[in-house]
Amino acid sequence: MSSLLLLTNALQPSTEVLPALGLLLHNVRVAPAEGPALVDTPGADVILVDGRRDLPQVRSLCQLLRSTGPGCPLLLVVTEGGLAAVTADWGIDDVLLDTAGPAEVEARLRLAMGRQQIVADDSPMEIRNGDLSVDEATYSAKLKGRVLDLTFKEFELLKYLAQHPGRVFTRAQLLQEVWGYDYFGGTRTVDVHVRRLRAKLGPEHESLIGTVRNVGYRFVTPEKGERQSDETKAGTDRSGRAKTEDADNAAAQDAAEVAADA
Repeated sequence: MSSLLLLTNALQPSTEVLPALGLLLHNVRVAPAEGPALVDTPGADVILVDGRRDLPQVRSLCQLLRSTGPGCPLLLVVTEGGLAAVTADWGIDDVLLDTAGPAEVEARLRLAMGRQQIVADDSPMEIRNGDLSVDEATYSAKLKGRVLDLTFKEFELLKYLAQHPGRVFTRAQLLQEVWGYDYFGGTRTVDVHVRRLRAKLGPEHESLIGTVRNVGYRFVTPEKGERQSDETKAGTDRSGRAKTEDADNAAAQDAAEVAADA
């Protein structure tokens, strides 16, 4: 049994979008095809996108999903008439006709998840992004060849973000993925570890971990990081005074969160 996320703006149950789902033993969660759903996709084995109508908007949604790196196969549900509009630049892994029978739907889901697993198994143990390299085998991270002195949780957080460049994660998602379900601390733990990581990356590379306002964090590719750094220089003087006022509180919180690495 797999966990499926169906993105649709139709006010219909999943069995109306893809009737065959009603005959298969999968957990199906329905979410609107908009903003929050692009970030909050916990535990989904496959994402299904309802493309039966408004194809230009659906195409943009698929491309946005692909750019945020959902980490699971992306399947498009279309009518037979919509097939002609689908091209490789949509960024999807496969298409499903809304009239497809349960055997075909099950086979396509199985193949999509199987291909995803093969890609994951073949992924290198070392993650490289610009000057940064993260080696899972030795639990070490290097920046321009210099080994970073990271705690276990700092390493795990950096590794997880670097594995999904560009994808935005909420604090709750990072807490779940890096600290686990049995961790009872608050999401401020994530902020503390991000602050420590940025300090260890240094002024030149701290922008590799980007903040998405009111959402969370993402790993920024080096080119974007440099551009982001240039854009934020203008605001540095304005924010300097506020940072000074927050320094004592941040230091106190860092001390309180030391136990999180245990």
